[in-house]
Amino acid sequence: MSSKTDRMWRGLERELDAWDEAGMVARLWLRDDDAIEATPELLRLVELTAGFDIPVTLAVIPSPAKAELAECLALQNHVDVAVHGFAHRNHAGAGEKKCELSFVHGRDVICDELARGLDKLKGLFGRQLFPMLAPPWNRIEDGLAGQLPALGFSALSAFGWTIPGGLPDGLALLNTHVDIIDWKGNRGGRALPVIIGEITDALVQARSRSGAPVGILSHHLVHDDQAWQVLQALFAFTGKQKHVQWESARSLLTNHTE
Repeated sequence: MSSKTDRMWRGLERELDAWDEAGMVARLWLRDDDAIEATPELLRLVELTAGFDIPVTLAVIPSPAKAELAECLALQNHVDVAVHGFAHRNHAGAGEKKCELSFVHGRDVICDELARGLDKLKGLFGRQLFPMLAPPWNRIEDGLAGQLPALGFSALSAFGWTIPGGLPDGLALLNTHVDIIDWKGNRGGRALPVIIGEITDALVQARSRSGAPVGILSHHLVHDDQAWQVLQALFAFTGKQKHVQWESARSLLTNHTE
């Protein structure tokens, strides 16, 4: 690394040293949203993560999901599949932020769609499907989480450290915390120093929360060169660190408690 590159990573290195001093290993996980079919962008993500031995959870949109996607991923042992809503359609009321899982659409309708979506993805992906709901736009109506265990879901993944309304018994929370896409700007990859800073800040929070995992969020369909470079740089850097490891959502929720 050049001296400039070294400086860019220095804050993250110091935070990982703090994890080491606390006798903890930082845990990262990757969720990528909006998978439907085996596009060149998706294949690039699968190849990139496989090359660095990074587990990835693909949030697949059930309604338009194609069988060819399941066939493409069948032998990719580092890939798990989560449920990304139902059709990724906005049902929010006028003037509200985009939300598919809005009671404007009807509570019973939402529950029926989620159950059908989960069943479809189970049929397509079999054991590769992990029954975790990742709501489109990371938004879910207050009170809907309480319905998820009865629909067959064991986990929920949104954005941030909590969700409004809390969680019912039988439902785990595994959120993402750093989004690599600049949705309010060029809708491409955000600058690497910004991403490094946000991961560092998230790890500070995670360390104060007994070593909670930190989730990185990507959207392969909108990745530009900057987004791909961010992922590659992050994977390469963390691969050389002793006190950080990437885990799958399945592993985090099966083997660890927060």
